[in-house]
Amino acid sequence: MQHRWLGFSFSLLLLPFCASAQSVSPSTDQVAQDTVDVEHLMAAYHQAVEAHDGARLSALFIPQGSAWLNVLSDAAYAHLRAVKPGVQKVKVGSYQDFVKFVSQSKSHIDPEHGHVSVQGDGTVATVYFDYVFNIDGKPTNKGFETWQLIKGEDGWRIAAITYSSNPVNR
Repeated sequence: MQHRWLGFSFSLLLLPFCASAQSVSPSTDQVAQDTVDVEHLMAAYHQAVEAHDGARLSALFIPQGSAWLNVLSDAAYAHLRAVKPGVQKVKVGSYQDFVKFVSQSKSHIDPEHGHVSVQGDGTVATVYFDYVFNIDGKPTNKGFETWQLIKGEDGWRIAAITYSSNPVNR
């Protein structure tokens, strides 16, 4: 069963570099509602991606910075290396890069997610799922993704995102 309410991943080919968060901050009430539990955090992430709301998206991550790892599958790596020598199999990025992409994109971003599994103890949690990342109604990337979440004094936040990357040929 596919879920169309989580917005986690982005197209390998469209990931911008060296980003910063948007300047308008979401309200304190909005952030409190978005981070009350894991389900609200995930829904808020998707809503922020679809709305191109970089400030709201940024507020969902730990302010000290989060890990962001994009790992090409073996097949995708072999294909891309043949066309672009020097391509990296593992790319370390940041949520700020994704925030910039989401904020500046004029395209409709509509990720699909399925087989969502959440494991946690009320203080830390892991979310694991498969995804297809659609831009303007066309799949651009697919794979599996995991989030590491922590619950601080001010609610749930994303501490790390790691995902496999299988760019879809158009």
